[in-house]
Amino acid sequence: MVTKQLLKGLPEDADLRRADSLAREIFSDVANKWALLIIEALGERTLRFSELRNEVEGVSHKMLTQNLRMLERNGLVDREVHPTVPPRVEYTLTEPGRGLRTAVDALCGWTHEHLGHIESARGRFDV
Repeated sequence: MVTKQLLKGLPEDADLRRADSLAREIFSDVANKWALLIIEALGERTLRFSELRNEVEGVSHKMLTQNLRMLERNGLVDREVHPTVPPRVEYTLTEPGRGLRTAVDALCGWTHEHLGHIESARGRFDV
């Protein structure tokens, strides 16, 4: 977590520890499983809604829609509507979205690296 020393000179909205900060709101938006999985699925590609839904197993139509809107609102995903019948809608990561993907990739790597340890700990805990 960022220390108070590192936050000196930054606006209060940058402090994740403050419940009313913009940083906390943004963190809360993107730190949910669906948003992280959508960001990972988009990667360096452009995908249609149905392709994204197939990539992110288990996500409902409603949750995918809500998370794509939130990611678009926060400037992490671009939505492009092609004027066809029916309309073709495509999603791609923006530059900040690709930057966030770097962190998501690191989190995925950490998960894979420690999967065995966590599985063992759960086995001992759940006895």
